[in-house]
Amino acid sequence: MTASALGSCPRAASLPGLGDRQTGNGGPVEMEDDADEVEEEFRSLLEGLRTTLPGVQLITAFLLTVPLYDKYDGLARPERVAYYVAFVTAILSTLLLMAPSSHQRLRSDEGIARRHRSHLRTAVRLTVLGSAGFGIAVTAVAYLVSSIVLGSGLAAAVTAVTAAVCLWSWYYLPLVSFRRDS
Repeated sequence: MTASALGSCPRAASLPGLGDRQTGNGGPVEMEDDADEVEEEFRSLLEGLRTTLPGVQLITAFLLTVPLYDKYDGLARPERVAYYVAFVTAILSTLLLMAPSSHQRLRSDEGIARRHRSHLRTAVRLTVLGSAGFGIAVTAVAYLVSSIVLGSGLAAAVTAVTAAVCLWSWYYLPLVSFRRDS
C-alpha cells in the first residue's frame, strides 16, 4: 500500500495525526495546527519508534550476516527468495522508520518547521509503511529459519502463524477491535 493509498483509506483517517478528531458533542472537527499539540504527538511517535527500531535493526543485522555463512550456498530457491524478500523489506523498513527521527534532527528554529499537521501525518504514514514492511520481513525470516531447521512443510505452518499473529496484533486489534470497544 502506498502512502497516497494509505491517506485515502478510511481506516487510516482514524490513525493518530491522520484525520479528524471527535469533539465532546460527537461531531468531527478539523484538527487545528496547534504547535504544542503537534510537537507532543511527534515526540510520542518518536518514543514509539525507540521500541520498534531495535527489532528492525536486529533482523537487519541477522540478514546482513546470512550470505557470509557456508550454508547460504546450499539454500534452496524458495529459501533464497525468502531471504531476499526479508532483506529488502528490512532495509526499507529501517529507512522508513528512521525517517521521522531524521525529520526531528533537521528541524531547527530558523530552518524547517515541524509544527504542522502535515508533517505529523507524513511521519505517521512513514511509520505505518515501515511497520508493514517489518511485518513482511519478520514473516519471511520465520520462513527462512524454519525451512532450514524444520523443513519446508512445517516452515509454511510457522510462516502462516507468524503472519496471522502480526496481522492480528499489529493491525486488526488497533484498527477493528479497539474501535468497537470505544
